[in-house]
Amino acid sequence: MFRALTSGVAAAALLFAAGSAMAQDFSAERISNDIRTISADEFQGRYPGTEGERMTLAWLQTQYESMGLQPGGPNGQWLQAVHLKRFTPVEGAASASWTGPDGVSHPLAVGSDVTLRAVSNDGRASIAGAPLVFAGYGITAPERNWDDYGDIDVRGKVVVVMGGEPDGELFNGEYSTNYESGAYKADEAFRRGAVGIVTLVPQPADSPMWQRAARFSNRTRTLTPGAADLEFSMAINHDVAAQWAAAAGLDVTALGRIGSGAFKAVPLNGVTLSVETAETSETLVTHNLLARIPGTQRPHETIVYSAHWDHVGGEAQHPETPGDDKIFNGAWDNASGTAGVVEMARQISRAPRPERSIVFAHMAAEEMGLLGAYGYAADPVWPLETTVADINIDMLPLSGSTKDIPIFGKGQNDLEDRLQALAEPLGRYVSDDGMPEQGFYYRSDHFPFARAGVPAIMPWHGWDWVEGGREAGEAAWKAKFGADYHKPSDEWSADWDLTSATENLTLLYHLGLDLANSEDWPGWKPTSEFAQVRARSDAARQ
Repeated sequence: MFRALTSGVAAAALLFAAGSAMAQDFSAERISNDIRTISADEFQGRYPGTEGERMTLAWLQTQYESMGLQPGGPNGQWLQAVHLKRFTPVEGAASASWTGPDGVSHPLAVGSDVTLRAVSNDGRASIAGAPLVFAGYGITAPERNWDDYGDIDVRGKVVVVMGGEPDGELFNGEYSTNYESGAYKADEAFRRGAVGIVTLVPQPADSPMWQRAARFSNRTRTLTPGAADLEFSMAINHDVAAQWAAAAGLDVTALGRIGSGAFKAVPLNGVTLSVETAETSETLVTHNLLARIPGTQRPHETIVYSAHWDHVGGEAQHPETPGDDKIFNGAWDNASGTAGVVEMARQISRAPRPERSIVFAHMAAEEMGLLGAYGYAADPVWPLETTVADINIDMLPLSGSTKDIPIFGKGQNDLEDRLQALAEPLGRYVSDDGMPEQGFYYRSDHFPFARAGVPAIMPWHGWDWVEGGREAGEAAWKAKFGADYHKPSDEWSADWDLTSATENLTLLYHLGLDLANSEDWPGWKPTSEFAQVRARSDAARQ
């Protein structure tokens, strides 16, 4: 259905290596000055909903107006409002019980036997006598020939699932997939008509792990825009699960098959669950900022360059921070990526207008859980079905030239092949991020696009230095990350080396413009969990 990597991309790579006709000049000095501006103390750590947000968005708008770009937000505006609903449990309002085939009701202590949260937007849940279904890991992955649900109907029922995903190469080995996330499992359960989801934590009630999870389960939390509108979510420990299985006549020792791929969902015959809970809510309004260059031939088709503008704030958000400096300036994370996207827009605005549209999207509340990007994906200004790709920039590399261009999610889509075709004539290569334990592909603003089916890519910091090699590059990165990540010390420095940053931005410039001047639709690779999502909108790209 999607076009393969074409000879045109390879030709573009060769032109690029020899010196492209599209003049561009990424300036380390301009990028550095922009980082210095928006990471200054006056911006208060750029926390959503504060004066720091207003100042950041005003600065961004001024930059784009000076370039002559159009507003890219709804109704011709620069800003897209994102309404974040924060929920806090009402003390004493939560209760739960289960009933077995004998009709006897068994109360469950919320906070020790189970954890319980309302999920729906009204902050309330009231479910009486809902049947239970155990669905293994709760995963349906046709590209892996895996389906925990089988033919069972879960409409109006509560789905019980294991956390995580099966071990082994089928699920990307040491690199996790989206299938392990609670958000995916909730989405799948909701898509099938379930009213609630229960996650089985394989720990006894007296284990420190369970007790710690239960103790902090009633904290205020922010609902992810576009999240599955289930009535409630719950977690149970092994002891409660064993009681349910025994009541339903299930042999729990046979449930070990859930990791084999042979398991199919089973009802917990005669066992039902009742829950009541209520939560108060408050709404925080923050904003994405979008600028746009309309395409000359296919303006409804869009390439997005994205970066989050926010960081974690200052003294008002972190009064307990030791020392006098309580402002988390976020110069590296992510004033650098913000400045990188602004510089990208400067360069692209000087090129001939492309055939497709290009949007420069500055996302809010990434540090709160990618919430601005989720807000955009839930209510896109430009249709996701005809969004060609998202190229995300989060924390520019701070080093001299590197041979490698690590990306998050290597093996997911063919954007990496296009990037490799551009890099190879320069003696560079695309690699994975080298840190599977971090789950980086699911932790920045490209991910809500990917989750919605849009091919997305995010480059990272190279370790294979041209001068010094991999050992020096890895040591320097780990030292910098350990010293400054999410700390007040993440401040601008005139000593930063932005050579690698400008070289990577130049590659991303050509990647985006090549797509913007073609009819290609990048595709997901056959083993990607996001291919099935994109396939649902194939007709829009005919």
